Amino acid sequence: MSTVPDATTLLQLIWLASPALPVGGFSYSEALEAAVDDGLVRDEASAAAWLSSQMALGPARADLPVLASAPEAWARGDLASITALNEFVVLTRETRELRLQTEQMGRSLVEWLRNQGDADAGRLAHLAALAPSPTWPVAFALATARANATAAQALHASLFGWAENMVQAALKAVPLGQLAGQRILQALVARMPPLVEQALAMGDDDMQSFSPMLGIASARHETQYSRLFRS
Repeated sequence: MSTVPDATTLLQLIWLASPALPVGGFSYSEALEAAVDDGLVRDEASAAAWLSSQMALGPARADLPVLASAPEAWARGDLASITALNEFVVLTRETRELRLQTEQMGRSLVEWLRNQGDADAGRLAHLAALAPSPTWPVAFALATARANATAAQALHASLFGWAENMVQAALKAVPLGQLAGQRILQALVARMPPLVEQALAMGDDDMQSFSPMLGIASARHETQYSRLFRS
């Protein structure tokens, strides 16, 4: 099988990774704003270091393995596995803020998928019925499966979309200039291929979500006096 997506799949992946996708990803800083307020992130170098560490310790070890497993489960109609993966995402979010983010974005992607047509009504109905809510990586997995993307292509699209949203958050919160943002994004992109390979090789017992400093910053962001981003 070719590892190069055809034009239709490529366009769907670009669409799904875009900050313009109406799921609200651009409205979250994932505690970056609290890190700025605490002086942990204060310039281009510290922003790049924070986001690089967060990408490797957060999405790459939790969301990406879920996204790697979920498309096959969707393809074979294994709803029990889908439910278990969704529960893993809900239960391993370290703060209420981070859990509400993945739930809100998951529900919004369900609505976006419904707007694309009802050819997949059965799987969409199960996704929408997941309790307490469909989560972002599980919903994104169905969206990329419908686009006929491979697991690796789906993971790259997801990680790039996360990085672009976070860099845009850094531009506003630090603040930084556009060229600084592009340099940070370039550095993050260079780290993505090995992180995707790592996630694809993970078994269920290897998935984890353990980023104490991110959790503390997120908890502080929930009560931060002045905020630009949703909490």
